[in-house]
Amino acid sequence: MASTITPSTTSSPFIQQHSAPLRIWHWLTFLFLTSSMVTVLLVSTLFSQRDNVKLVQDQLQGQGVTVTNDQAFSVTREYEDKLWNVHKYLGFGLVFLLLSRVAIEFTQPEDEKLMNKLKKVKVLRAKNDANQAEYNHYLWVRISYTIFFVLLFCMGVTGLGLAFGRDLNLPSEIRGSIKEVHEVMQYLMYAFVAIHLAGVIIAENGKIKGIVSGMIHGNRS
Repeated sequence: MASTITPSTTSSPFIQQHSAPLRIWHWLTFLFLTSSMVTVLLVSTLFSQRDNVKLVQDQLQGQGVTVTNDQAFSVTREYEDKLWNVHKYLGFGLVFLLLSRVAIEFTQPEDEKLMNKLKKVKVLRAKNDANQAEYNHYLWVRISYTIFFVLLFCMGVTGLGLAFGRDLNLPSEIRGSIKEVHEVMQYLMYAFVAIHLAGVIIAENGKIKGIVSGMIHGNRS
């Protein structure tokens, strides 16, 4: 997500240079975030506790065993709990990645640091040349990435609150509020990911090509 912007009418600011640590961070974050979303989807659908109670009862009934709703519910809950544990550890990984992103920022080359690239966009916008619309677009993309980090931070903090709330003896009301905030951040993150992927696909199939390959190879000469 870092970049070197060349003030040229033929070079898009979206074609960026990326250091190796940043590229690795990007794909690890993509992997962990996607996996985290998948666990939530599975818990909400295929492994939903209440939806599978009847399935457990029917399967056991076929083996000549009859169980109550509560007994079947305890079985389905085990699978859901396992998925939530996976989700929790993926969350720990995302918190680590967020902290590592801060460390990476301090070790980035000067021309690839966040503040410097924002300053370069400001310089380009001041030129008021034929590429002004693209510069403005790029600025809004940078702002959206800042929003992403805020969302990731909020998800991490609330996720840790859910993971350790009982150990910290937080009141159930506070844990409930933390859960609500975490769920809101989750849906906002879904929206960001969807918009981000759509934007990359549109750009790659339009006049701005090389964004994905740049995040793989770095666009370094």
